Amino acid sequence: MLGCLPAAGHSAMGCRLTGDVRHLPPSMPRLGLFHPELRFISGRCGRRANLAVRSSSATDKKPAMDGRMLVFVPPHPLIKHWVSVLRNEQTPCPIFRNAMAELGRLLLYEASRDWLPTVSGEIQSPMGIASVEFIDPREPILVIPILRAGLVLAEYASSILPATKTYHIGVYRDEETLQPEVYLNKLPEKFPEGSRVFIIDPMLATGGTIVAAINLVKERGVHQKQIKVVSAVAAPPALQKLSENFPGLHVYTGIIDPTVNEQGFIVPGFGDAGDRSFGT
Repeated sequence: MLGCLPAAGHSAMGCRLTGDVRHLPPSMPRLGLFHPELRFISGRCGRRANLAVRSSSATDKKPAMDGRMLVFVPPHPLIKHWVSVLRNEQTPCPIFRNAMAELGRLLLYEASRDWLPTVSGEIQSPMGIASVEFIDPREPILVIPILRAGLVLAEYASSILPATKTYHIGVYRDEETLQPEVYLNKLPEKFPEGSRVFIIDPMLATGGTIVAAINLVKERGVHQKQIKVVSAVAAPPALQKLSENFPGLHVYTGIIDPTVNEQGFIVPGFGDAGDRSFGT
């Protein structure tokens, strides 16, 4: 499942896509609409996946959801730059960590567009009365990084999202079964009504970890349409699993890679984001 549009009718992997594909200027973010009746029909993907791809500006009126999951891959050159830094196996730990944090800042900026609650009014400027609009501090905005690499991707969340609260989930993946195991849960028993939640998971590979995290949040009273997922890199198995389990979900990612290997790592990916961020 992909959300990229490098050429008409083809994905970044050379896979031909079914569905409505149209181009817009490079400044406009792309979004993928995942639909169970559409699928990959050829290419180097190695498996079929349900998807349709469509381009749209993030500031345009959003298309009707019809229960479909949307995946945004913003084509900003700085996002591409930081993804490239993360790709490089020679990137040292401090630079890798900084690149991950900068990528997270940009993706959170895009993910929060047209989604944050606002309040309008008037204030006195030095030159006269001005109409203004602020983020409404009465409406809860929550950031939930999945430990440990999620801490780095979410590092600048508080600097760009006013009046946020941060909660933490610790999940590790069993190396043999590739199934998620929750070892830390710092979520409240119930989230405030109307909460908007950003779940931060740098690597969407097999999808087990992010599905477990979303379920924990939903169990505490948040509908999936009030949840946005932010990741550094995503792969088809995770996106397929998310689209099947959470219709209407929005996912923002720096790039979508073609495959996941037998060990559950995204290829070409970034390697182990936690190890490379913390040097351990």
